Amino acid sequence: MQSTEVAKKVVKTEIEGLEHMLDNLDNNFNVAVKEILGSCGRVIICGMGKSGIIAKKISASFASTGTPSFFMHPGEAFHGDLGMVKPEDVFLAISYSGETEELLRLLPFLEANKNYIIAITGNSESTLSRRAQCNLNVAVPREACHLELAPTSSTTATLVMGDALTVALMEERDFRPEHFARFHPGGSLGRRLLNTVRDEMIAYDLPIVSKDDSLIDVIHQITSGKLGLALTFSTNDGYSIITDGDLRRATEKYGRKIFDLTAKDLLVKDPITITPDTNIQVAYDLMNKNRITSLIVVDEEKVIGILKMQ
Repeated sequence: MQSTEVAKKVVKTEIEGLEHMLDNLDNNFNVAVKEILGSCGRVIICGMGKSGIIAKKISASFASTGTPSFFMHPGEAFHGDLGMVKPEDVFLAISYSGETEELLRLLPFLEANKNYIIAITGNSESTLSRRAQCNLNVAVPREACHLELAPTSSTTATLVMGDALTVALMEERDFRPEHFARFHPGGSLGRRLLNTVRDEMIAYDLPIVSKDDSLIDVIHQITSGKLGLALTFSTNDGYSIITDGDLRRATEKYGRKIFDLTAKDLLVKDPITITPDTNIQVAYDLMNKNRITSLIVVDEEKVIGILKMQ
């Protein structure tokens, strides 16, 4: 059998598994979401082996979308990490068989500690399912592995159940892009939503020329400033800008005579400006709209920096 045929068979089998899980989705899901929302603690997610890997992903998704959560390895939990579990925490235990020994050994402590236990299993009659207050059924007809050994369809179903919980909790919390950005300040979304012009503008060693400077002086300032432009401003005339694009256009227009020109013959008056507290995405939208790559940053009619398109 061709590898592509194997791949198609695996995808089809896993889709069938998800459809089966969808048919089994019941009110337990609503109960789980309600309990997590009502908890003043964290969601501690625990799983062994492949289930543990899926648990880590679900926990990471929770934590980044407004639901405080962390992953706990069941082996480490049994050897001291249970000390991190507070009574107000919700404990989400993942075991497809529902009989994973390392998880079952934790149940006496969790029950004595009064933790609310949510199980994700493929067997509603298992020990874990029966002892949990809420069970989310991720049973699938068969694994995509032709040996019916490697967790494939079952781990996919568990992952999707975790995604469903994540999104449901986000909607219940009215989780918005700006909230997401708070937890992802290093990503592009966080930067676009949280940063202002002040955060990214260049405020020191600005390339400044006077109106009477020669073309050579202008070129030197543009080159040394490494911003592709030079500024000129005065009390009477306000501020103006000369870009390397202005120099190219002037060269096409004047030819060799361009060397007879001074800065005042090249500058563009009343360039587009922006204030330092403007959102960075608004600034970039303004540059895109006007097909420019730089903005002069002005605060109370005083030039304080230059913003370049990143």
